[in-house]
Amino acid sequence: MGLSHGQIKDISGVIMFYETDKNDHGLKYNPIKAIISPRPIGWISTIDANGKPNLAPYSFFNGVSAAPPIIGFAPTGNKIGSDEGKDTLRNIKETGEFCVNIVSYELRDAMNISSGSYAHGVDEFELAGLTKAKSNLIAAPYVAESPVALECKLHSITDVTDTCAWVMGHVVGIHIDEKHIKNGILDVTSYRPVARLGYKDYSVVDEVFELERPKVK
Repeated sequence: MGLSHGQIKDISGVIMFYETDKNDHGLKYNPIKAIISPRPIGWISTIDANGKPNLAPYSFFNGVSAAPPIIGFAPTGNKIGSDEGKDTLRNIKETGEFCVNIVSYELRDAMNISSGSYAHGVDEFELAGLTKAKSNLIAAPYVAESPVALECKLHSITDVTDTCAWVMGHVVGIHIDEKHIKNGILDVTSYRPVARLGYKDYSVVDEVFELERPKVK
């Protein structure tokens, strides 16, 4: 017998359920990062007050608004194995600016190298064999090899918890490698952006499809 309008089907025993505060999922690894996927990667370049550069990827990142153009990302915790906070957040607080570099498939290894928990002052551009390009409107450099880079001024920082912040930036300028623009449209499949999944897993966008929104009378 089917459900009448408004009824909710009891599916207990079919679907796994766990309470996140108790973290009682019983699995080898917490699945939440795999559930919230794929996630675009914000490869954030900054400089500190003394002009030392830093480059690090953040996968809790996304666009917040197109008009005005606002992006957001969440640096969480300290450097692995250290009580030292993330250089990205520290630098943004000092300078009020940063750049978001898009990770193409070709740059996946360089991005991974830059994800290490290096001491403050270590130049991840040099470690990953990347070129610093001069930004037009901010002092922080961008990754010259990146297909797209967004120059950002700090909009706001919200402390979510003691170990997590939500950083929003106003995109004031955009660099696009023109070879990726085809018929007036940015062709993401030409550079294949990398996305973060759960665990050690990543994905790549190399196929797209279109959907038309329904026409509501």
